[in-house]
Amino acid sequence: MLPMEVAYVALSAALVVAGLALVALAARAYLETEHRSMLLLAVGFSFVVAAAVATTFSAFVNDFAGSRILLTVNYAVTTLGYVFIIVSVRAQ
Repeated sequence: MLPMEVAYVALSAALVVAGLALVALAARAYLETEHRSMLLLAVGFSFVVAAAVATTFSAFVNDFAGSRILLTVNYAVTTLGYVFIIVSVRAQ
């Protein structure tokens, strides 16, 4: 594995760990408070984490070919996650 690929995997792993921590915190807050906003927050961060995992996995499976479609799908799923996060902030 090339040094840049190692860095890519390490940074992706860090994003996944941080994202899953946020999912867990939001899910726990939802279970304790039953506030809809916490559920939306957990869903939003789940999409962001899923996009990171899928992009990293797909990049290596496809030997980094088809990067335009890969990045487009990544941005679409990540944006959907951010929409849920924004809605969670606005939810009452």
